[in-house]
Amino acid sequence: MPFLNDRVLDNGLATLPSEGNRLTICSAEPATFAEANSTFALGVKASPSIGSPAARTPSGRRVTVAAFTDGSVTANGTASHWALVDTVNSRLLAASSLSASQSVTSGNTFTLGAFDIGIPAP
Repeated sequence: MPFLNDRVLDNGLATLPSEGNRLTICSAEPATFAEANSTFALGVKASPSIGSPAARTPSGRRVTVAAFTDGSVTANGTASHWALVDTVNSRLLAASSLSASQSVTSGNTFTLGAFDIGIPAP
């Protein structure tokens, strides 16, 4: 049976709280930093709070991105995805779909509930 020690999983996830300094909402799922940071970007939350690696259910490890209410909408459109980026090194670190798409208007704020980013155990 395959095995990975929690330390192996944690070191991969530790990149997210240490380097993930901007969360964007996007009109499509980004595959690159440029898509997440500009092409598809509809809003931004600077310095999102990301927890330390912890146990994931049913197995593996996860980090939790804390809920927030003060994201800034920067363009009109329909937000369908989120992206966590490292602006210092121009890297897309993680991306996924929102639980529900939402129409957004530039100048407004956006809210996201807490969510997990995880790695399942082998």
